[in-house]
Amino acid sequence: MKRGNQKRTTRSSHRPNRRGSVRRSGPAVSAGISETWRRARFRMPTPRRNTRADATPTSLDGAIAASAALLATLGVVMVYSTTAPLSMGSAIPPHFLRHLAGLGLGIVIIAVAIRIPLTWWYRFAIPMWATGVLLLLLTALVGIEAHGARRWLAIPGLNVSFQAAEFVKWATPVAVASILTGAAASESRRRFRLTLLISAVPVGLLLMQPDLGSTAVLLALVGLVLFVGGVSMRRLGSLAGVAAIGVACFIAARPYALARWKGFLAPWQNARAEGFQLVQSFVAFGRGGTFGVGLGDGRQKLSYLPEAHTDFILSVVAEELGLVGVLIVLGAFAGLVLAGLRVAARAQDPFTQLVACAMTGFLTIPAAVNAAVVMGLLPTTGFTLPFVSYGSNSLVMCALALGILLRIAGHGAHAPKTGRGGLG
Repeated sequence: MKRGNQKRTTRSSHRPNRRGSVRRSGPAVSAGISETWRRARFRMPTPRRNTRADATPTSLDGAIAASAALLATLGVVMVYSTTAPLSMGSAIPPHFLRHLAGLGLGIVIIAVAIRIPLTWWYRFAIPMWATGVLLLLLTALVGIEAHGARRWLAIPGLNVSFQAAEFVKWATPVAVASILTGAAASESRRRFRLTLLISAVPVGLLLMQPDLGSTAVLLALVGLVLFVGGVSMRRLGSLAGVAAIGVACFIAARPYALARWKGFLAPWQNARAEGFQLVQSFVAFGRGGTFGVGLGDGRQKLSYLPEAHTDFILSVVAEELGLVGVLIVLGAFAGLVLAGLRVAARAQDPFTQLVACAMTGFLTIPAAVNAAVVMGLLPTTGFTLPFVSYGSNSLVMCALALGILLRIAGHGAHAPKTGRGGLG
């Protein structure tokens, strides 16, 4: 009897299916389902080795390249239009020349980033994050202080400065992506805690500057990577709640932050004080109408609208090119979002997918915040409009993100396997 039962049990647990393979029951089935679900979720059948994976892409993603080119071209035109009145005695505005130099450097960075294999970013993600933290520490110690904040780091021997926050906002999501895809699924708790640690360090240093806007964008980018990487909504909701409480405490403890919220909530009642920038932005949008007053004929940039060539350049677009110009800008960013998500969806490797989402967010989340600020939907944060606003730091980092995204678009299907999945 025992032998018969044993034989029957053995046969039932190893019954061949119609295709002739062995079908197992018990824990092996659940493990197989888990593995199948994980692979389907990342759309990553284990990629085979392909010698073309490290080759330079022979073609660029048309939607990504066209959107970025349109924004950069419009940025050149609007920076010239906005900065020309600031230098009436010069044949060519100095701000415009510096913007062209930054754009040229950005084009070189794009060309280099397209040639760098994707595995390189995975291997050096943590060292790059550590470099960003070191730059933030140097900024806190020897940085340039302006308007009550220490956010800029002077480069010795050159008459230029560097904003470490831009680099950290790019490096931290890449480091988080490398951690999420660099260990076994059984180590999910350890990985989750490690991602919180490497996110908390730059957040604390940014708040010391203080720079609440960059902190918020950094947290949004990390949250995006965690969401795509498989972190449960319960954990993400808890983190969002903690972040909201921290922001509220920061605003309550900083008089200037409270003043910005006062100007945001009641701009017309504080039109000569905290709400001055927002009111002038409203005036620019109102004067522009549907088709604008004409390129170069805007008045709000003539000392009425502070930081017109950086933070509020979209207001200048609204005044001179009207609603049509604003829709062109927003449409280009929308196209960039859709193209970036399409590239991420086609990625065959978890790390590649997470980085594609992070680079897309790096290019578009600040744009959404900038547009919301100039339209009165968010308090003033001091964000530039990627590719459009004046500023070499933003151009260089956006160019790096764009180059990586174009690289993924060209070779995402052949990316080498780097990790094992996401978090529960």
